[in-house]
Amino acid sequence: MDLGVKRVLLLIPSTSYRAGRYLEAARRLGVEIVVGSDRPQATESFAEGRSIMLEFAPVGEGVARILELALRHPVDAIIGTDDETTVLAAAASRALRLSHNDPASVKLTRDKFRFRQALKRAGMRSPWFRRISLNDERAALARSLSYPCVMKPLNLSASRGVIRADDEADFLRGCERIEGIVRGGEGAGGAHAMDAILVEGFVPGDEFAVEGLLERGRFRPLALFDKPDPLDGPLFEETLYVAPSHLPEEQQREIEAEVDRASRALGLREGPIHAEVRINESGVWMVELASRSIGGHCSRVLRFAADATLEELILRNALGESIDGLALRQQAAGVMMIPIPRAGRLRRVRGLGAARSLPMIDDVLLSVPIDDWVFPLPEGDRYLGFIFASASTPGAVERALRAAHAQLEFDIVSELRTPDAVAL
Repeated sequence: MDLGVKRVLLLIPSTSYRAGRYLEAARRLGVEIVVGSDRPQATESFAEGRSIMLEFAPVGEGVARILELALRHPVDAIIGTDDETTVLAAAASRALRLSHNDPASVKLTRDKFRFRQALKRAGMRSPWFRRISLNDERAALARSLSYPCVMKPLNLSASRGVIRADDEADFLRGCERIEGIVRGGEGAGGAHAMDAILVEGFVPGDEFAVEGLLERGRFRPLALFDKPDPLDGPLFEETLYVAPSHLPEEQQREIEAEVDRASRALGLREGPIHAEVRINESGVWMVELASRSIGGHCSRVLRFAADATLEELILRNALGESIDGLALRQQAAGVMMIPIPRAGRLRRVRGLGAARSLPMIDDVLLSVPIDDWVFPLPEGDRYLGFIFASASTPGAVERALRAAHAQLEFDIVSELRTPDAVAL
């Protein structure tokens, strides 16, 4: 369906992997993209009126820059691709009277403590939770908590800084590690978020990821991913995403209903949703919900009718176009986010050819240049790369991903260097 000549402002960090996928989707749809980024190298190749350099925070300054651009080159929609850009996208869209979420609602997704408060007010399942200051007397805090618990920085994503504590000693060690992470970088939640963390009860169970779109407050599920690896801690590094899910239809509908309920509790009404949930004998528990789509290169796994990509659906949604009839293709597919085994400098990768040549493997993509520094979770904030597979069944996909990963060898030279001493 021809959308005509529409212009979409894409707010995308210079460190994001997402630009190419959106540009290709826009080309297929005949949509013009304006790129807004925080570094000149991300925008300098675009003609005047097709790019803008801006800071994503403070939001007021970013909105002013976007309004100035829109006076000369009007836009029909604004999309924030990553966590850093979602609040600015909402605020600028409101200022231009475009389809948008309330910026206050988006901020709730960026603060894990306020997120928990919103769900509790809505009567949703929630572990006990508590916001604590890293400046408080930690021994007394440790004695006051119930275990096992999970410690989280308020505003980081992708499991960065998330640590399980099974006793007081674990809690104290976890505080030291998280303090190094949050004080070593800039968070999106402001100064208060750098001095505080969320502590909540550990919720056992299998974990799943949900991808969907909101249309004027109506939640449309697009995909449900299984996470076959157990995520019980002490760290929570995600590796495998496989779709379609093995869950019975009834449980899938329960998950979708809970994501819908959480979106309403937060006040979200428009655009992409990425949610993480757990299921146990008590039901579905919301872990996190973001007003953006799945991160990294993972969206490559999802293909819809007419060979549409997730980015195409997001563009159509932002422009008020229908996505009816664009259901997820049923072929099983999955991605492995290649974990970083240890800290150091990446010197060499062996086995790429062997991994790519295996049956059912679609691609193996490295995302860290040779000689770059790498750090595993919870300090690190990226993966070594991505392995993609497709097959007739989810089980075959999982086996193919694991087999390809087994072919890879990473030479990482350990040297004395800390994550905050190098730009990640």
